[in-house]
Amino acid sequence: MITNFLLDHSALVPVAILLVALVCAVLGHLFAGRHRVLWTLAGVALVPVVALTLVPTRHTIDEFLCTVQFSLPTLGSVELLANVALFLPPVYFAALASRRPVTMFAAGSALSAVIEALQALVPAIGRACDTNDWLMNTIGALIAAGMAWLVGRRAQSGSSTGAMSS
Repeated sequence: MITNFLLDHSALVPVAILLVALVCAVLGHLFAGRHRVLWTLAGVALVPVVALTLVPTRHTIDEFLCTVQFSLPTLGSVELLANVALFLPPVYFAALASRRPVTMFAAGSALSAVIEALQALVPAIGRACDTNDWLMNTIGALIAAGMAWLVGRRAQSGSSTGAMSS
């Protein structure tokens, strides 16, 4: 339903990504310092990743296949931009929980590579491997890690300012 809506209104896809980023930022702010909650949010955010990438479809692919291409998204490329948004929440929450945005960026990119490899190597799930998916997921992970890094920097400057004013 959401996919069909976004396909019909592709100009709203960047708005949807901004909305995802905004919701993540608000939740990250609300639960800052509550590592268990942030890890739980990261785990919950992985559910759509697994559901949309590894749950078998009704059709199967009879061969090992991976489309090799690298395209940057445009405002109308719904699938590419959706892949950016897909990895933003789990990487953001994991980066906040671990306080290691670079490590979580690398983990998000690696997870996406593993997913694409599984899609190529297990044709029975009916998913198509595509290097563009990996690239867009990695861009989403990069945005998430950047957001978490900014939050961490802001928290550090706030705590050092608070300590100086005491």
